[in-house]
Amino acid sequence: MKINYYVELNGEQHEIKRLSDIVKDIWKSEGNLMKDLDSMEVYFKPEEKMCYYVINGDNKGQFEI
Repeated sequence: MKINYYVELNGEQHEIKRLSDIVKDIWKSEGNLMKDLDSMEVYFKPEEKMCYYVINGDNKGQFEI
């Protein structure tokens, strides 16, 4: 069974999987390997249109949606 998660606010819809895919793409674009990605925390603040993330407990970043 496939489950899709979405966040909706003020008429905008964002798929949670898409946000985590963006974080993975950032990780790879910085020269890292997927096998080295042990943990990922993604915090989406729709009221700010910002997504914050922490990879492996210490690699932090953010991007605008």
